[in-house]
Amino acid sequence: MQEQATSSAAASSLPSSSERSSSSALHLELKEGMESDEEIRRVPEIGGESAGTSASGRETGSLAGPDRVQVSRESQRKRGRTPADKESKRLKRLLRNRVSAQQARERKKAYLNDLEIRVKDLEKKNSELEERLSTLQNENQMLRQILKNTTASRRSGE
Repeated sequence: MQEQATSSAAASSLPSSSERSSSSALHLELKEGMESDEEIRRVPEIGGESAGTSASGRETGSLAGPDRVQVSRESQRKRGRTPADKESKRLKRLLRNRVSAQQARERKKAYLNDLEIRVKDLEKKNSELEERLSTLQNENQMLRQILKNTTASRRSGE
């Protein structure tokens, strides 16, 4: 009886065929690339029931007796050590990096757009100032000429 419970408990800790296919679909989805921001920010859940416990609540492992319990507790203490946890962390990191990179690209694009607008405004202002300078220089030259003519006529008239 105990042998049957142990074998059924060990079988329940293995991923089902649907879990295995969803895991392979997840890898295919990452390779093909995600389209929307919602898909980028979504973090897939990997695995279901913890590998250390069975449906009956008993701990399972490859060892029998008290050694089995000790190994199972040690593996529970070492978080992120199982391949599924490592894969989950890797996927979360990849998704965070992807989101961060997209945000950086958007910030850069907005910054470049602002710079282009500023360049256009400054070029317009520069051309206006150059035009004003030209008219003031012409006015100054005309006034100097008038002044020169009036002073010359006064001297000759004296």
